[in-house]
Amino acid sequence: MKKLVIFDLDGTLLNTIADLAQSTNYALKECGFPEHEEEEYKYFVGNGIYKLFERALPESEKSEENIANVRKHFLIHYGVHNMDHSCPYPGIMNLLENLHKKGLKLAVASNKYQAATERLIKHYFSEIPFVAVFGQREGVKAKPDPTIVEDILAIFPVDKKDVLYVGDTGIDMQTALNAGITAAGVTWGFRQRAELEQYSPAYIVNQAEEILELIS
Repeated sequence: MKKLVIFDLDGTLLNTIADLAQSTNYALKECGFPEHEEEEYKYFVGNGIYKLFERALPESEKSEENIANVRKHFLIHYGVHNMDHSCPYPGIMNLLENLHKKGLKLAVASNKYQAATERLIKHYFSEIPFVAVFGQREGVKAKPDPTIVEDILAIFPVDKKDVLYVGDTGIDMQTALNAGITAAGVTWGFRQRAELEQYSPAYIVNQAEEILELIS
């Protein structure tokens, strides 16, 4: 049985796409740029907010100055509205509680900026004793770079064969590959099953309770 389970946040533990879309559209509008449909944001997110804004901007407007301006407006809006519509996916709370009861350690590895990652975890999962909650931090490379996994293992040292990484995107599958740990892709998140399959994860699951089964 595994000893440590590392979860991605957006698209894995929480459905955050509506709030991300709302705040990015607000920022784009404030800066005079066109907005996008919510569904499009499922393919804009995943690599951190810098890439989110770069992808959301028109092709001819992807300058550092424009990205910085959109970021400024986004952070103000998202700081207030990041829990307007976000919610845990079905079965997630029960999964986390049962994994904890079985004695497994839990951690979060997200490309969402650190302050928002901590706030959302504290709000939705305050009763879950995560050993580490890491988002995108200044000076630390974003996923799929494996540094975030190595930082978690520095806090809770276990053999990599005893670690399961759970995520919803190809970026997550790459992160697990780069870190040398077992990957489980989930199909309820932001991307299609075909994207997960490209990286040949050990598991692909359709419901949260399946993770509990494969752990056992």
